[in-house]
Amino acid sequence: MIDFPTEHYLLESLPELWFAFVFFAFGTYLLLDGFDFGIGILSADVDPAGRSTMLAAFGPVWKANEVWLVLFGTVLFASFPVVYSNLLSRLYLLVFAILGALALRALGSKLRAERDDDWWVRVCDRSFVAGSVLSPFLLGVLVANWWFGRETILTVPGIAVGLVFVALSTVLGAAYAAIKTRGRLQERVRTRGLQATVGYVALVAVTVAYAVVVEGGPTAPSPTAAGLAAVVTVVLAGAAVAAIRTGRDPEWFVAAAGMAVVLVGLVAWSMFPLVDPATGLAVRDAVVAPLALNVSSVFAATFVPIILAYFVVLYSVFRGPVEDGHSY
Repeated sequence: MIDFPTEHYLLESLPELWFAFVFFAFGTYLLLDGFDFGIGILSADVDPAGRSTMLAAFGPVWKANEVWLVLFGTVLFASFPVVYSNLLSRLYLLVFAILGALALRALGSKLRAERDDDWWVRVCDRSFVAGSVLSPFLLGVLVANWWFGRETILTVPGIAVGLVFVALSTVLGAAYAAIKTRGRLQERVRTRGLQATVGYVALVAVTVAYAVVVEGGPTAPSPTAAGLAAVVTVVLAGAAVAAIRTGRDPEWFVAAAGMAVVLVGLVAWSMFPLVDPATGLAVRDAVVAPLALNVSSVFAATFVPIILAYFVVLYSVFRGPVEDGHSY
């Protein structure tokens, strides 16, 4: 009979590993649904035929991408339920606003083809664009308020990080759309992606400088961490610009994904060892009992590889460009 530990963790560092798992789940969501948001943002600037092509480009994967938002909430609840409760209690209006923005985006894309009416199509397209802009912005506001322990919805760091998330989503969406499209539409998203990359670097520089110099506090990035993140971001942005100019779109997407990893990593690194800065709770203070975390770890070790394998298969099946403007 297996002696399953109930009084101690399977690994001494298990609480810290689950802290990293929380941000891994969120970072994966930001990366995957980020390019969905970006395609929605970019669709505001293309003709109806191009918009249909862009919708078809991410149609098979966007619902699957949202699994990572559910997984993020599940992981946070399973490991740090008091933090989950505190965040939803303090920022419940913001959480509902995020859900509303996600719903607006979904309705805009799904109802677009239900009526052959120019007015209806315009309304749906505008809803889709609005939801695609608001979703990453509000997610950024949520992350900033969690990061800096703010209890009000709109704050200066919240607005700044929200704009950073919108710019990053635009970069990711442009890179993904460039892989999936051809011709004039591809050139257009490359141009927009180049502009968004420059804007992202500028916004990150201003936001991180504000966090270090003005915001301060225990969760503000240290000058060393901020400097390292800035250097890596500039290097990745340079690689992205070079890839755009030479038409190496997959390499551009990898560089954009790296920028997302650096951003989420900076937030996690700056916050640690706190997991709820507003209440001063550290990882070891907020984590669940050893038995609960051990059981959750067994489930995670079983099912997360299955989820990852599913995504590998999904993106392998739909790896090519959109051929006829409406399908793969």
